[in-house]
Amino acid sequence: MSLNPPFTADTAQQKVKKAQDLWNTQDPKTIAKAYTPDSIWRNRSTFLSGTQAIEEFLTKKWNKEKNYRLRKELFAFTDNKIAVQFWYEYQDAEDGMKWKRCYGLEDWTFAEDGRMRKRQMSGNDVGISETERWYTEGNDVNDVEISEAHW
Repeated sequence: MSLNPPFTADTAQQKVKKAQDLWNTQDPKTIAKAYTPDSIWRNRSTFLSGTQAIEEFLTKKWNKEKNYRLRKELFAFTDNKIAVQFWYEYQDAEDGMKWKRCYGLEDWTFAEDGRMRKRQMSGNDVGISETERWYTEGNDVNDVEISEAHW
């Protein structure tokens, strides 16, 4: 089954989980290959374009965000677009290794070959304690029940 557009409910869901797994590798060079050479990004207040800029951005990101674990869930899709909600946790190397969780939304637009040509991300970081963590050692991010009670 192709994960190229046009998407079905099944292929959109698979694409989201494939992106989740890829990002959880924290390998900027491999991740950048999932984007077109002229891909454009908005990540919070940062705007960038091209796989080299993506790779550099992700390298800086994971120099700051240690012990990163991410979960993405399909929110909506059309022929060549997918919207996701996500949650990730990390220890902030620039803030005394305090735990934080980011809550956010992304919208993605894909080229015909299945690589992403546009990514827009909005997210908010919230400080959390060790006991508030969802993604603890040994558990699968997909098994965590995320509900309003966790907010």
